[in-house]
Amino acid sequence: MDLNRLRQDSEFTWRIPAEPPMTVPGILYGDREQVLQMDDKVYEQLRNVTMLPGLVGPVYAMPDAHWGYGFPIGGVAAFDADAGGVVSAGGVGFDISCGVRLLHTGLQAADIEDAKSALADSLYANIPVGVGSEGSISLDRTLMQDMLEGGARWAVSQGYGSADDLDRTEERGCISGANPDAVSDRAKKRQRREMGTLGSGNHYLEVQRVAEIFDASIASAYGLDLDHLVISIHCGSRGLGHQIGTDYLREMLLAASDFGLVLPDRELACAPIHSDLGQRYIGAMRAGMNCALANRQIITHLTRAVFREHFPQAELTMLYDVSHNICKLETHVIDGVAHELHVHRKGATRAFGPGNPDLDASLRDAGQPVLIGGSMGTGSYVLAGTAESEHRALSSACHGAGRAMSRRKARREYGGRQVVDELARRGIVVRSPSLRGVAEEAPLAYKDVDRVVDNAHRAGLACKVARLEPVVCVKG
Repeated sequence: MDLNRLRQDSEFTWRIPAEPPMTVPGILYGDREQVLQMDDKVYEQLRNVTMLPGLVGPVYAMPDAHWGYGFPIGGVAAFDADAGGVVSAGGVGFDISCGVRLLHTGLQAADIEDAKSALADSLYANIPVGVGSEGSISLDRTLMQDMLEGGARWAVSQGYGSADDLDRTEERGCISGANPDAVSDRAKKRQRREMGTLGSGNHYLEVQRVAEIFDASIASAYGLDLDHLVISIHCGSRGLGHQIGTDYLREMLLAASDFGLVLPDRELACAPIHSDLGQRYIGAMRAGMNCALANRQIITHLTRAVFREHFPQAELTMLYDVSHNICKLETHVIDGVAHELHVHRKGATRAFGPGNPDLDASLRDAGQPVLIGGSMGTGSYVLAGTAESEHRALSSACHGAGRAMSRRKARREYGGRQVVDELARRGIVVRSPSLRGVAEEAPLAYKDVDRVVDNAHRAGLACKVARLEPVVCVKG
């Protein structure tokens, strides 16, 4: 990226000054080298978003930002419905409510050393993974309606987990205002057999070792200690979410001129929040979020069953579950004034600080766990939301490393078997239905997650708590 087009506000903060037709500035987070290495497309997409109507405050790009569909991935933008604000399907993304769930196991790394391969085989055999993967659950029309309205709460009511899980889940497992009737029959058909499945791409289930503690006090509040084993589940709303995005992007694009919207990029197709189309999309998107929450809850249940078979002493309890492809109605204070805003986070994680009333009482003093995923051979992180992040970026932080190369280039650079064998030499057991998919998700196809997290920490977006290293990875 050409730094001459930016103004440096601080060591980790870069600004695109608001010049017409922009209505607000763009803010990028990262150190000089990191921003320099960002694709120019991130600059263009961030600037394009600043031209949409009804924005309140700057549009932000997290340290892991890279170009996406319309919005940059790692993008955050907030809109005021009463000021003509819009909702953008491209600002949420196709994988609605893709997110990360972290589970404690009560085990030490040494406890599973001799059983890693057997455990990996069982997880792979019992949790469907890969393109078009289907599970044993089949939803009829009534169950589909109930799932889209009830999210993880519905899953618990069906016997998948316990009510205790919901206390540690964003929105306590269910976002209100979901409208299953706004979801197309095609989307529902795609999801009918996909509950309890990981899917493909960068989705995964990993058994991870706590390798490093940065903040002992918060780590203790989160129940994390060195060499403890945790489980990370990274997936979203599968075919249903993708179809919702496809359906509404098309409809928003066709309706743009009727709303008098001049789009800087057709991929930023959107609709006024107060319009019928805007409300239908929000209702469908919330149904997609509930689908993702239910999906991760069911996968949790399946994972517990596998661990009970291999390690009866294990107790898989929740640390947290948070989404990173969403639009949510939240209250934020900007320039001393409280606003109700529709906050788009695309490849960015909510990071509420200590004292936030939306957090479970057991987490309120420490702040919200912020779960940052790596890629097979790289580390993952647990961070904590900070009070400072509220004015830095609407209580938002990065969500992962961010891609450094396209999937096509990764396939040219790496072989799937090469990646699996290299990770095995490092003691990491990988199971995947697709060596091509493994090559696409090779660790070096992503940015340096350690640097991304360091810059998020130093910029005040979230506080480093613990670093996790993979032991077993079931990969889409």
